[in-house]
Amino acid sequence: MGKVDDERAFFSEAWTEPPQTSQKKAVAAEKPHYHGHRDRLRERFVAGGADALPDYELLELLLFRLIPRVDTKPIAKALIARFGSLAEVLGAPASLLEEVNGIGPAVATDLKVIAATAQRMARGEVRGREVLSNWTQLLDYCRSAMAFESREQFRILFLDKKNGLIADEVQQTGTVDHTPVYPREVVKRALELSASAIILVHNHPSGDPTPSRADIEMTKQIIDTAKPLGIAVHDHIIIGRKGNASMKGLLLI
Repeated sequence: MGKVDDERAFFSEAWTEPPQTSQKKAVAAEKPHYHGHRDRLRERFVAGGADALPDYELLELLLFRLIPRVDTKPIAKALIARFGSLAEVLGAPASLLEEVNGIGPAVATDLKVIAATAQRMARGEVRGREVLSNWTQLLDYCRSAMAFESREQFRILFLDKKNGLIADEVQQTGTVDHTPVYPREVVKRALELSASAIILVHNHPSGDPTPSRADIEMTKQIIDTAKPLGIAVHDHIIIGRKGNASMKGLLLI
């Protein structure tokens, strides 16, 4: 019996895992499955930049910091499915963001801060520069600022004699399909800022940037009011989720 007991003790000791190995396995078991995914996603971003990632994965990267202990992949996919694109997610009102499962008030606010930061950067690219020679940057800025608003906004870009941007102001905010615009108020503000020219911009929340008859008539009224005072109207741009339209490019003004 003594020999059997010794053998049992031997094999028992032989199969006992060292304390450190047991601790490592316990830590590995506790580590959430998505941690490896997060590391791989970060590596892809570092190696290939934003262009290497689709919208939902770039959104995941943002959500990693905002929601640190949750698998954010389903949340990112749900946001893209609801709003359509990363730009539309960032442009969505906080109240609608919160309707997506996993997005609370704090995260919704953080996403809006990110959106505001992106808009500020885009505005910095055009401020003080010759706007007409940086048309693509101008359109990018207007799109980031207005394309995903739920109500119409009428924005005016005031330019100096060299077509540099003096100011960018939202003059009116309307409903989903109408914004009241007063030509005399537009011209009055241009005179106050000593602007030599202006570019009119407004958005269509419907997504279709096609100018309406009312848009065309209102633009012509502003041109007729501004011209005698030496203020040029370079263009009226309409921003929509599906693109943008230039009235000058369409030969409407």
